[in-house]
Amino acid sequence: MAPTPAEIQHATALRRALHRIPEIAYEEHDTAALIRSELTRLGIDFTPGPADAPTATIATLGDTSKPCVALRADIDALPILEQTGLPHASTRPGRMHACGHDGHTANLLLTAAVLKRAAASLPVCVKLIFQPAEEGGGGAEVLVQAGVLDGRIGPKVSAVFGLHCWPGMPIGMVSTKPGPLMASTDTLRVTIRGRGCHGAFPHLGADPILAAAETIISLQALVSRETDPTDSAVVTVGIFQAGTATNIIPDTAHFAATVRTLTDATRQRTKLALIRRVNGIAAAHDCTAEIDYETGYPATTNDAAHADRVATVARSAPSVSSFVPTSAPVMGGEDFSYYLEKVPGAFFMIGVIPPGKSSHPPLHNDRFDFTDAALPTGTNMFLSILRSFGK
Repeated sequence: MAPTPAEIQHATALRRALHRIPEIAYEEHDTAALIRSELTRLGIDFTPGPADAPTATIATLGDTSKPCVALRADIDALPILEQTGLPHASTRPGRMHACGHDGHTANLLLTAAVLKRAAASLPVCVKLIFQPAEEGGGGAEVLVQAGVLDGRIGPKVSAVFGLHCWPGMPIGMVSTKPGPLMASTDTLRVTIRGRGCHGAFPHLGADPILAAAETIISLQALVSRETDPTDSAVVTVGIFQAGTATNIIPDTAHFAATVRTLTDATRQRTKLALIRRVNGIAAAHDCTAEIDYETGYPATTNDAAHADRVATVARSAPSVSSFVPTSAPVMGGEDFSYYLEKVPGAFFMIGVIPPGKSSHPPLHNDRFDFTDAALPTGTNMFLSILRSFGK
């Protein structure tokens, strides 16, 4: 049970076709049409997504009386202007597959082609989830709530697996770890309200810029002094807006930050500490604070047994040259976490640095392109994982 050269060649063409038509969260209509056309060509029945995620596609293969294992691919792109200059570059200005989701989708379609040939001998039932809106839209959460795991859409899932291309590793390398693999992704938005006045007479007002600046510096002390050094937290302020002229102290200042943690306990403690510091420093400057704390994706936490399963099969799977345990969690986020909150499973990385190269453009970069030669690695990993359930 492995992809043939002809199937790999076809999947490569599909990947490049997908790369040409990038679509952002919940707008992946042409992408979904291509996916469904390919499933139809393979003779695989599928179900369109629910009303809140109509561009999703869910297919099932094998004996549904057996335990069901789900495999997921995300299908959305990013609002980035591509600069690769490749023949298969985006045909849609300002839209780009800069995170490899075109490769993930082609990988799952290649897996589907092999599974169709081997459906009668599968040790499990397989559910293929082509999921929209990973890039900030929380498509996984929408599908989980609609019943993609619990038996309302297709058979009930007993285990779930997903992968991500990784530009820090060469083709053929696979990596993962038990426990937290990627961080939660919360957002802090703050408006500091003071009293505006002339910049030459600051004592007549209450300066929200000074209060906001001191708060931002203090938030870094939260990480260094209120987080266990053996734990991890990131607070990065990416927006700071205030003022209209150099000689005017404004009424308000606004800043926003991304907040990343790896455990629920650290997540809650960090949130409360952020709110305490923001309110306290604003009050010290005779200002007030309006705080909007938006809860994002949970941390992506692998089931230990299934992470070990991935490691075991990677050491003998075709197209895999090496398995390297992930040494530490990545502070990026991934909505695959919503599946892992409900069903045990594992998320893993596959390398995309081409042979003879020492590096590859990073994810979310305008020069990133999924490396086609990595397709067999991802597909053979999925197939080997499925086969392992029969042992």
